[in-house]
Amino acid sequence: QEFLIPAIGTEDFALILLVYLWALGGLIGLWTRTGGALRFANWASGKIVRGPRTAKFFAWMMGLVFHQGGTISTVLTGATVRPISDRHDVAHEEISYVVDSTASPAATLIPFNVWPIYVGGLVVGTIPLFETAQDGIAFFFSSLPFNFYAIFAIILTLLFSWEKLPFVPGKKMRAAIDRARTTGKLDRDDANPLTSDELTKQQVPDDYAPGLVDFFGPIGALLGVAIIPYVVTYFIMGRTDEPTLLIAEAFVLAVLAGMGIALAKGLSLQETIDGFVDGCRGVTIGASILALAVTLKEVADAVGTAAYVVATLGDVITPVVLPGLLMVLCMLIAFSTGTSWGTYAVVFPVAMPLAWAVSQDPFFITLCFASVVGGSVFGDQCSPISDTTILSSLATGTDLMDHVYTQFPLALAAGLMAMVMYALLVIGFV
Repeated sequence: QEFLIPAIGTEDFALILLVYLWALGGLIGLWTRTGGALRFANWASGKIVRGPRTAKFFAWMMGLVFHQGGTISTVLTGATVRPISDRHDVAHEEISYVVDSTASPAATLIPFNVWPIYVGGLVVGTIPLFETAQDGIAFFFSSLPFNFYAIFAIILTLLFSWEKLPFVPGKKMRAAIDRARTTGKLDRDDANPLTSDELTKQQVPDDYAPGLVDFFGPIGALLGVAIIPYVVTYFIMGRTDEPTLLIAEAFVLAVLAGMGIALAKGLSLQETIDGFVDGCRGVTIGASILALAVTLKEVADAVGTAAYVVATLGDVITPVVLPGLLMVLCMLIAFSTGTSWGTYAVVFPVAMPLAWAVSQDPFFITLCFASVVGGSVFGDQCSPISDTTILSSLATGTDLMDHVYTQFPLALAAGLMAMVMYALLVIGFV
């Protein structure tokens, strides 16, 4: 009554439900009936894939294409690329890393999704820069060039896919690559791969012919409505303080476009609705977790966590160490809890007032903001209890702990480079 109901009864949480649960989940469910995503993957792979390197590069590309949400990205990308990578002797450890490392990092770096809406609701009122949720959303976009973990994670994954890294961190990943190329074994002998039949199962009616329009129609509506108004108002009209963001509208129109195309091509109304409902049901657990996560902000406000931390550390911490310190803190919390969004709910209401107490310069606040976003994604990606870690293993048929052990050195390399960048920028700033 004091925390949960006020948190989930807000307009911001209703928007998260609309985008995350009904629109995004419904779109994915609709694709299981039309076969749109799988048809696109098969078409694109035929144009690109020629061997192990191009198979991994194709998976990297799919991770960016299906960037709308970390959890959804792992399922959709993994399920579509696994048959292709298996045919070209790509170790399951390799493909699961590519899928996982292009999920949440891509979602924060190409954030035409629900992530800015969620974070914007968490930071509203924490410092004078965030008077409204729209201020927080706009700040999320302005901080993108400084989201160094996501940037380095995407770049390292690309170099790993093309096998252009001068040295692959991690003995176990190097052994997996050598095993797959020399023996054709996609898993080690004692591995216990997670099954992924339910995730890869398509339910396309026999009389329905999947086409590229089933994929490009909804995706075109989604990206067009989300990106074009933002680009026009921000870059052309110069409204940098309040660009037009139509994320929720874009997702709703994408679902309607997908339904309209499916019905026009002959899919029955019942099958269309069933696909939408199945997709919504598939992300219900995720929506429940989000409800509990946003409640944490109400709890932190009630017990005065932010005020206590600022009073204790505000005069002690120097600007040089704060972004890196926040990133390490988020790494540890997200790794321990397995959730980046839960970490945001815990850390952002405290980190922003603390950063404001240390320095009120907007550039410094941007660095601290971005370090929280990136550090939480790192911990979530590497945690063995994270939904994206588990689902990327499921979707690619990988042993869960093999995936954890092989991807951690690569993710850690990106995290260390990000912390170095924050330190260098703050040194230049002071």
